Amino acid sequence: MNDQADFYFQSYEEWRQTITGRCNIDLTPEYARKRIAALRNPSDRSTREFTTKYGKAYLNQVIKWFEQAEQG
Repeated sequence: MNDQADFYFQSYEEWRQTITGRCNIDLTPEYARKRIAALRNPSDRSTREFTTKYGKAYLNQVIKWFEQAEQG
């Protein structure tokens, strides 16, 4: 998944709805900050697996969505 057209979620709204509705995660600023820190940590096992599976471009997009969620 290296091309934006192949992203699993195409928009922030779609991503947020899945996180909060389907996954039942309270997308608080604190939670978003923790996820941003983990996703920016190349030593984090989950981040490495995510990058391998979805690519760096999608990783960066998800970080941006968490940053947007952090802002409220």
